[in-house]
Order: sequence, then structure tokens, then C-alpha cells
Amino acid sequence: MAKKDPTIPVYLITGFLDGGKTNFLKYTLQEPYFNDGSHSLVILTEEGEEEFDAKILKKTHSNLVILDDVENLTTEYLESLQMLYAPERVLIEYNGMWDLQKILTLKLPAFWLVYQIITILDGANFGLYLNNIKSQSMALLMNTDMVIFNRCRKDTDLVRYQRTVRSVNARCALIFEDEEGNELECPEPDLPYSLETDPIEITDEVWGSFFLDLQEHPKRYVNKNIRFLMQIMQDKKFPKNMFVAGRRAMTCCEADIRFLPYIFIYEKASSLPNGGWATVTANMKWQFHDGYQEEGPVFYVNELKLANPPATELITF
Repeated sequence: MAKKDPTIPVYLITGFLDGGKTNFLKYTLQEPYFNDGSHSLVILTEEGEEEFDAKILKKTHSNLVILDDVENLTTEYLESLQMLYAPERVLIEYNGMWDLQKILTLKLPAFWLVYQIITILDGANFGLYLNNIKSQSMALLMNTDMVIFNRCRKDTDLVRYQRTVRSVNARCALIFEDEEGNELECPEPDLPYSLETDPIEITDEVWGSFFLDLQEHPKRYVNKNIRFLMQIMQDKKFPKNMFVAGRRAMTCCEADIRFLPYIFIYEKASSLPNGGWATVTANMKWQFHDGYQEEGPVFYVNELKLANPPATELITF
């Protein structure tokens, strides 16, 4: 008989106060794939308008704990909960104003493993969050596995929200819901460049749009020739026919500037200057590469000309 997996999955539900986290938790706990007889520990780090019904907790074999002070979020405290409740899974409704790194870097009790981070955001008000607490909003988006924008209205700018998420997180699942909980489809934004030219010309002004669209619709670019100005990054560990190039982008504020890299295959790669600039024309394939450790865009260089740095090195979204 196979031994039972001792892992205790931890689900982090993040977002801001009254954004719908508690409702999401209550719904999830009652779903058949969760309500399977396993014992759950629910940790709330803030109390909003919605409350847990004792009947739901009993029905779903769940224990509820309130932790309303970030200073009490310690390894010792979580270990005491493990000893007291012996949960088989843990769900933490995490205060969006707390630093998410606090728990991501915390030593968790034995066998606890962060399995999924889900961010619940009020679609009707997220624009206000971006205007007033942008750094906290972007921090949530950077680290999540799934974003659910609920309560979206007819005038909610879904395209803006999608671009905001993709500017900092290329891999997370993204869901939009209306005020009744029905899933919405994000409309296709108009591209500021043509996909019909050969090569596709990606200027600095549209580089951010290209980066986001390539993440959403990679098939559009497979076997297409693309020309863009890139900064070269070299490493002695790279194969001789490979280099990395990309652009730096300010995704949130001046303190959050990231290099957005792509992998290039070029027979003269090893001769290129580290940190130098080049106008590159390359054919894009979508394939597995060790550099990504998964499938991604791999550019096969047709033409490369060393160039001067652009007037503005940072690209925007």
C-alpha cells in the first residue's frame, strides 16, 4: 500500500479589504474537489464585511483562526496551529497591504508547501488602487499564480488591467468576472504595428505592446521575421551560438526596473559585446530551450548590426 503524501498544501488568497476574498474562500471550501472530507485550516489576516458561517466551517471540516497583526505571523505561531489543528490543507486569506514576501520567505512548518497564490481584485475599483497604491498593487500581481478581477462593470477597462498584469507577470492565469460572477472575455487591443510586414518592425515606441502581445498570442509570431533594437547580455556559460538580448522596462516605479530577455541563436554570438546594442532581424520559433526551462520564443538571427544606444533606454507599457 502506497504511503500517503505528507505534504500540506498552502493556498494564499491575496487582495485588498472587501475585494471578495472571503466569498471566494467560502465558495472554494464547498466545492467537491475541496470538500472531500479533508481537514482545512483557514487563517484570516483581516476581517471584512463578509463573515464565515459556523455551518459552512462544520460542513467543510474547517477550523478558523484570526491573525490580524503581521508581527504575529511567525514560524512558531504557525507551528502551534499545526500542532493544535493538524490540518491536511491550509488556506490563508492574506492582507493585501502586508508585504507578501513576509510569508513567502518565512520558514513554514514541516510539510507545509505554498501550492498556489490567488489574487482577488475588485475590477470596479482597481483603477483607483493603481492610482493611489500602485506599488502594493503591482507587488500582488508579480507573485501570483492567478488573478481574478471580479465585479467588473461595462465601463471597466479590461484591456488596461490585462496589460498591467502582463507587464509584471507573464505566466499567471487571468480571469475577469462581471457583477453577477459571469466570466468575461477581454477584448483584443489594436496593435500599434502591422503583423503583415516582413520583417515586422518593432520600434522603441511599440516595444512594450509587442512584449505583451507576444506573451498573450505567441502563435501570431511563429515563423515571422521581426526587427528590433536590443541590448545584448553575455555569459560565459552560454553556448557559443547563443546570446540573450532584451530591453529594460519600468513596470511600477523607478525602484522596479527589470530586464526583459529573449534567447537568440547566432553563429557569431560569442563575438558580441556584453552590454552592447544591436538592431536584430530574426525569425521566431516557439520551442523548448534550456535557457527558459520551458517553451518560449527563440529567435534565429538573419541579420545583426551593432548600433548606438537609443535616446531612451527604458521601454514602457
